[in-house]
Amino acid sequence: MLLNVGTFIRSATRFSPFIIPHSSPSSPSSFCFSFSPKQTVSFTLQSSQMASFTTLSQSPPKPLFRQLFEKESSTYTYLLADCSHPDKPALLIDPVDRTVDRDLNLVKELGLKLIYAMNTHVHADHVTGTGLIKGKVPGVKSVISKASGSKADVFVEPGDKISFGDLFLEVRATPGHTMGCVTYVTGDGPDQPQPRMAFTGDALLIRGCGRTDFQGGSSQQLYKSVHSQIFTLPKETLLYPAHDYKGFSVTTVGEEMLYNPRLTKDEETFKNIMENLNLAYPKMIDVAVPANMVCGLQDLEPKAN
Repeated sequence: MLLNVGTFIRSATRFSPFIIPHSSPSSPSSFCFSFSPKQTVSFTLQSSQMASFTTLSQSPPKPLFRQLFEKESSTYTYLLADCSHPDKPALLIDPVDRTVDRDLNLVKELGLKLIYAMNTHVHADHVTGTGLIKGKVPGVKSVISKASGSKADVFVEPGDKISFGDLFLEVRATPGHTMGCVTYVTGDGPDQPQPRMAFTGDALLIRGCGRTDFQGGSSQQLYKSVHSQIFTLPKETLLYPAHDYKGFSVTTVGEEMLYNPRLTKDEETFKNIMENLNLAYPKMIDVAVPANMVCGLQDLEPKAN
């Protein structure tokens, strides 16, 4: 199944955050970003009025990338776009209701066309901004895993590819924090940016992982998900979680395989750690989960009556 500029292809499974500004003559107020240390440009001065540039090597395209933060729930929202495509298609991962206006203003300033509002799972600590985004930007489609059991315009399964322009994200199932958790991984191939990036939701945090004591969580399942679906990615893959509580913003597969205090242990030890965290019940869960099960659009009929 193929959706162009918003397309899904069933299949199995490179992005860089390095950026420099670039503007299009036809839309001078729009800014896209791309950079590659692999691209070598030689400069030869032939006269005081003449110069020539020769590109010695070409590298894969780079997406526009922004990491946005919501402080109340310590949530990261991620903006990705293909600025080399005429439509400049973009997507948001894990938007929060409190910061929807901020995020949409940024999309507008950068001259992007938002096509997807995506969630890695049904959040228990904040209300997704997906529903508000759909109400403010006609045509945006909400995306979540089919296994989540929640409402959305598009349901994804393992192996699906979410296309935006000439770039895509691969869907990997990483249940354990919740039954419907997925990780979105940037494409693999010569025409996709490097290093790859993975948006892990709550499955894998920086030097940690999501809790497994509610919403169908399972420490055994989470351990297997991370080791089979995330730790099998190239070690230089950049990992971006849905939350961080210590001021970190990014890690890599190689780092977490060496330094994650939970997931470097054997499975039985990991299970014992997760069963003895003694964490408080999430204060937003009774509001967030019901709202997020319906794409962040609560039933307003009772209020109207």
